[in-house]
Amino acid sequence: MLKVKDAEQGLRSGAYHQELSRVYGADATRAAGRLLALLRGFCEHFGAGGDTPVCFYSAPGRTEIGGNHTDHQQGRGLAAGVNLDTIACASPTGGDRIRIQSQNHQPCEIALDTLAPVAGELGHSPALVRGVAARISDLGYPVGGFDAYTTTEVLRGSGLSSSATFEVLVAAMVSHLFCGGVLSPAELAQTAQYAENAYYGKPCGLIDQMACAMGGVISIRFPRRDEPAVEQVAFDLAAAGYALCIVDSGVSHAGLHTEYAAIPREMEAVAQCFGKRYLSEVPAEEFYGSVAAVRKQCGDRAVLRAVHFYSENDIVAQELAAVRRRDMETFLRLVNRSGRSSWMYLQNICTYHDPRHQELGVLLAVAQELLDGEGACRVHGGGFAGTIQAFVPLGRLEAFTAGMERVAGKGNCHVLTFRNTGACALIA
Repeated sequence: MLKVKDAEQGLRSGAYHQELSRVYGADATRAAGRLLALLRGFCEHFGAGGDTPVCFYSAPGRTEIGGNHTDHQQGRGLAAGVNLDTIACASPTGGDRIRIQSQNHQPCEIALDTLAPVAGELGHSPALVRGVAARISDLGYPVGGFDAYTTTEVLRGSGLSSSATFEVLVAAMVSHLFCGGVLSPAELAQTAQYAENAYYGKPCGLIDQMACAMGGVISIRFPRRDEPAVEQVAFDLAAAGYALCIVDSGVSHAGLHTEYAAIPREMEAVAQCFGKRYLSEVPAEEFYGSVAAVRKQCGDRAVLRAVHFYSENDIVAQELAAVRRRDMETFLRLVNRSGRSSWMYLQNICTYHDPRHQELGVLLAVAQELLDGEGACRVHGGGFAGTIQAFVPLGRLEAFTAGMERVAGKGNCHVLTFRNTGACALIA
């Protein structure tokens, strides 16, 4: 483990350029500058001296390529790590408390003598940290106290999974500092999901955490209940002539927990009509043969959301096949089809509480006009607020970015790339 004074000298001199290049490529020099600023923040906040031992960590944000609200029903998904990440500088303390200070956020502190859920933490960062510590402890590994300072480039409320990135980063730090780094990417992801489900109170699926933990483009499916099959898939967007754009509506997800929670609740209510827990356990033909009865028991919106699940699950399988054979025309057609299903059946474009506010719908309409039959666009992430996703031909990228920012605001159209490295210790 490095000392603060040695880490600072190495970052200034370029001594870690090779290590950083493995994760950041041509942005390695910029990454070193970020880590220097991170180290200063750590030292200032925790009063660390030159001999304090430190390690540096990173976890990428993620983009959902296919599988909008399928993962919590153990359906198929396609996602990728992106080149925006959350980084941390951490040091073990030998104590029994985890203290994490995220830049521009309230301090997060938990005592390790209480790993059961704490009611007052529900929906707040300490719940995620406590849940991660509890899960790793339950797996039989030691967990100790440490201090960490984090900064992030993952846009909050953007569908890039800032919460999953944070959870996975915490799991990666605990694994590296106290468990010899033995937790696999899948175990890091499942630990993070457990923390979000059981401690934070959000019934999310696994795909966000898995993409953050593994990096690259991943496919996930559940051949057996609670046993995900995950594989990385080669997908070079730039070589295919396209860029990935995430356009931010500027509308916060705050106050939308009820809207998000209603989606898995209604899908599961439909599954329960057939004596099952998840829709993935109910054959599509059995569902469609019983729509009249399900409508009476669950209501029309639940039926339509189930229709989306079956449609989207099929779309993801076809998208994966198209990516494997490098068939961009088919892939883009399927992305557009996915977007229509989310809008028509899943109904996560707006809340309808105030029909004057339908920001995502406006962005999608403008994006379609700018693409003029090329590329593709769809809602990104949980929906209702946040962002849309677009695959834009490189020849249209400049005009598309300018056009979207005229509507969404300057700086709100983000051009991203896939990152092939998941959660990791950068310099240790």
